[in-house]
Amino acid sequence: MTTSGLSGKVAIVTGGNSGIGKAIVLALAAQGAQVVIDYVVHPEATAELEAQLRALGDRALGVQADVSKVGDLEKLVAAAVDAFGRVDIMVNNAGVETRTSVLDTSEDQFDRVISIDLKSAFFGTQLAARQMVKQGGGGRIINITSVHEDWPMPGNTAYCLAKGGMRMLTRTAGVELAPHGITVVGVGPGAIATPINSGTMADPAKLAQLNAAIPLGRMGKPEEIANLVAFLAGDGGSYLTATTVFADGGIMQGSVGL
Repeated sequence: MTTSGLSGKVAIVTGGNSGIGKAIVLALAAQGAQVVIDYVVHPEATAELEAQLRALGDRALGVQADVSKVGDLEKLVAAAVDAFGRVDIMVNNAGVETRTSVLDTSEDQFDRVISIDLKSAFFGTQLAARQMVKQGGGGRIINITSVHEDWPMPGNTAYCLAKGGMRMLTRTAGVELAPHGITVVGVGPGAIATPINSGTMADPAKLAQLNAAIPLGRMGKPEEIANLVAFLAGDGGSYLTATTVFADGGIMQGSVGL
């Protein structure tokens, strides 16, 4: 059964049928939001998620859209407005990484990461904000970034660049859109147990090394990020904008104490 914290609100979640995105969809729906689920692959996973939400009494819509293309983002926002009449919450969550360094990243790898992670967040913010301004009443834009918007990750350079760009998108758009009552907040996860980290989780030695570097001693769960997003989308986030909230188990502040 849903609660009424986001009742009557309409949310779009990019990359919404797996990992953190799926958990965000479920958390927003649990608060009463109507959710548009963007996906590129695995339509069966989206259909299963839609059915799961319908069983809770929620209204959900899956839309296949490649968020690296502005035309597809336009289609996504239009689908939300057509189905539910408005857009109140935009969660720019879609992301990929190549795990390549500055010496060995190809042009294609660079373009793919920047397009899916950063370009999609920029135009997702722009298009959602235009709709929010048009309908009035403000809105919430939440960018799922990473600790690596601020914290270098050698061997994953393009990803760090994209997330660093999202940091400044969040800050600048937050200032620009504030007069319209639209807040823009980043959520920076640390190491989360999702498919993007499956390689580390499958290697006991690597997992033990990672857990030892996290002050809380474990990877985060997708639901822990999703609960933060739901908080920010509701009354809890009313005075937060142009900043990032990090949920990383303390990893950015870890020290060997030497």
